[in-house]
Amino acid sequence: MRGRIPDSFIDELLARVDIVDVIERRVPLKKAGREWTACCPFHNERTPSFYVSPAKQFFHCFGCGAHGSAVKFLMDYERLEFPDAVEELAQSVGLTVPREGGDDRPREDKTDLYALLDAAARWYENELPKNAEAQAYCKKRGLDAQTIQRFRIGWAPAGFDGVMKALGGSERRTQLLNEAGMVASNERGSRYDRFRERLMFPILDRRGRVIAFGGRVLQSDQGPKYLNSPETPLFHKGRELFALWQVKQANPSLARIVVVEGYMDVIAMHQAGLPIAVATLGTATTPEHTEVLFRAAPDVVFCFDGDRAGRAAAWKALESALPRLRDGRQAYFLFLPDGEDPDTLIRKEGKDGFEKRLKAATPLSEYFFGELAHDVDTASLDGRARLAERARPLIARLPDGAFRDLMAQELEKRTGARATLDTAPTPRTALQRPTVVQRSLVRSAIALLLAQPGVADQVERPYGFLRLDKPGVELLAELIDMARSRPGINSAMLVEHFAERAEYPALQKLMAAMVVGEPETQRAEFFDALRRMEEQAVIQRRDWLTAKSREGALDSAEKAELRELLAARVTTPST
Repeated sequence: MRGRIPDSFIDELLARVDIVDVIERRVPLKKAGREWTACCPFHNERTPSFYVSPAKQFFHCFGCGAHGSAVKFLMDYERLEFPDAVEELAQSVGLTVPREGGDDRPREDKTDLYALLDAAARWYENELPKNAEAQAYCKKRGLDAQTIQRFRIGWAPAGFDGVMKALGGSERRTQLLNEAGMVASNERGSRYDRFRERLMFPILDRRGRVIAFGGRVLQSDQGPKYLNSPETPLFHKGRELFALWQVKQANPSLARIVVVEGYMDVIAMHQAGLPIAVATLGTATTPEHTEVLFRAAPDVVFCFDGDRAGRAAAWKALESALPRLRDGRQAYFLFLPDGEDPDTLIRKEGKDGFEKRLKAATPLSEYFFGELAHDVDTASLDGRARLAERARPLIARLPDGAFRDLMAQELEKRTGARATLDTAPTPRTALQRPTVVQRSLVRSAIALLLAQPGVADQVERPYGFLRLDKPGVELLAELIDMARSRPGINSAMLVEHFAERAEYPALQKLMAAMVVGEPETQRAEFFDALRRMEEQAVIQRRDWLTAKSREGALDSAEKAELRELLAARVTTPST
């Protein structure tokens, strides 16, 4: 289950939609044999290398490597989050998205929440012209009318019940105000407006709907400088970014996005002609933030103050970004002079000056090694060892690819230490099991299962191949179990079940490389692969017992097992 949407519904949805129809509504396709082709919508090209397979219900670009199901295409093309992509696909085929996890409220409840928050934003907008102090502040900060309108900036007036009076009026409305985070309660249970005497910034989701607010005081001595909505059914601050919707509206094709710290920093950059800035919402950059950022643009610049707090925030952003730095994605870090922020700098230097700073931002690799080595004497053996120990586990978090390889090479160059990047320690035993299996055997079995998920029903239990000590064996068993439990599942559905798992990219690559062949031939190849894996498991076990016997460490049961395995080798012809 992902995003509280049942897996069974994702199966039904992917069975109902036709990926060719989904993509053709957005990209003109041409028939090419069994498949459809087009110029890739995700990178510039003159010769079509983007293919859509009706049989696989999968797309793949041989130029940039983009690939996936209909859900993945919508996520990449429309820049939607998973739940929004599912919602859009479901609407196109007349389905209603169910929810799990005890949330059985009618869907109109959330519709009411969206409507209420939009009404609150309009009320705050209408209050802004009525307050001279707030207008003077906007003028002082250089906000023009167009910017105020684009960001729907408003004003929360003084008083404890302005919003409640304007938008309440019934128990249901009061309940919605509370659920939306617009009101708070004191110890006596009395409710009051959460936002008072603050400049209001609506926070929008990826569809431009108001889901929360940020409020800023006009004077720093008036209380917390910024106050954000609490977590609500619509708002989760660890996943949302202020102004991402405005950025996407302003940039049909976005090459770079900048993360700054404050709402006013974001707005100043947009107004100055750099509508590429977003901000986190009172929290450090999370892994969810970085995934959203890289889906929006291949290059992400994290812009922070140069003080200790700014550098701490930058390092947290780096740690969140590492697992998401697939090939083609790049992160940079820009540290500002003391006492400056993007708002003040862009006023002093203008758009061109700030763009120069962005172009000179420090690449992640340079910042990574510089930060880890800042208190280390790399001229000494001990210092280089310390740098290697610090860097290895972090580099190991990078996805497989050219960047990870180059980072490992750079670490070896700086320290002289071999860049072994195992994410978990390998237990040391007296005996090392020999690797005797063809490297691609398990991978081949998985690819063949993806091509024909229906063959899973014919695999006998218990799975003999599970005795094989080889990476990917347990994944193969899990895939077979998944295919067994969902009769009629197709290739795209099967892969989509692993969308939040580390194995997802590898499964997608296997799908992309999969050749649609004759079902009987592929079935035969699949069961031949399972048979060979079982044979290799027997050989592996026999060799391990033989090695152990040389040390005189076998118990009576192991001795009997070894005798049986050796006898079988004599009577069974080699394969």
